Amino acid sequence: MTAETHLSEAVEHAKPRSDGDGVAAAEPARGGGHDVDSGIQLLWKQFAEAPEQLLRDRLVLHYAPLVKYVAGRVGTGLPTHVDVGDLVQSGIFGLVDAIEKFEPARGLRFETYAMLRIRGAILDDLRSQDWVPRVVRSRAREAERALERLGARLHRTPTDAELASELGITHDDLRDLYSQLQLTSVVALEDLVAAGKDSGSLVDTLPDDGAVDPVAVLVDQDNRRQLAEAIAQLAERDRVVVTLYYFESLTLAEIGKVLGVTESRVSQLHTRAVMRLRAKLVEQSI
Repeated sequence: MTAETHLSEAVEHAKPRSDGDGVAAAEPARGGGHDVDSGIQLLWKQFAEAPEQLLRDRLVLHYAPLVKYVAGRVGTGLPTHVDVGDLVQSGIFGLVDAIEKFEPARGLRFETYAMLRIRGAILDDLRSQDWVPRVVRSRAREAERALERLGARLHRTPTDAELASELGITHDDLRDLYSQLQLTSVVALEDLVAAGKDSGSLVDTLPDDGAVDPVAVLVDQDNRRQLAEAIAQLAERDRVVVTLYYFESLTLAEIGKVLGVTESRVSQLHTRAVMRLRAKLVEQSI
């Protein structure tokens, strides 16, 4: 079994609780907290004498709730698309590093030391994934704070000239700053879709050009019904002309041969039938 597997199992089986300091701690074993303290002290002593992987993994299992606690705290200030599970994974490496470098003889409480290492590992991983330079992030925060100060002071949205003066830069420098800050103005599309809604998904916003419009289907069915009723009320010869012309696709000359009349007569019958149909459809729509 690899070291990564040991660490993964340690995270999965860790069950956090909150101790008196508000810091997550491992569940006590049977026999009370005194037995746990004695056991963990013995484990630290054994690890100091022989830093074997099995002993290290047992320490990781015991202190894994610290990782969940720190990851949860860091995650509260991040965008919703950041997965806390990814933060936990980064924090585990910080915990391992803390265990390997901790010196009990110095009298420092391990939980305090480990939380700093875990938080640092999580932040380092987040920075490594950030495509925006840290100096740009810093300038973005300065601009946001300046906007807040001016807004509170002026009771309105400040102008670019006022913002530049507050930041102590020229108007051209402010335009350059805006260009740089465009890199930081990235929001997950899922968050924009769900804004102001209880839930939302990007999939729900994508149009399906091949989908059937239920409203159009109902309208079409209703139009067909009304047309059928109007045709049924026509005189027999008018009904035959409409049927042969529109449903059988016969020409006026061919219809004339079927009815034994001239083509011009069929044209007259067709015009009359269409006028009567239009009148009946108008009556039905009123």
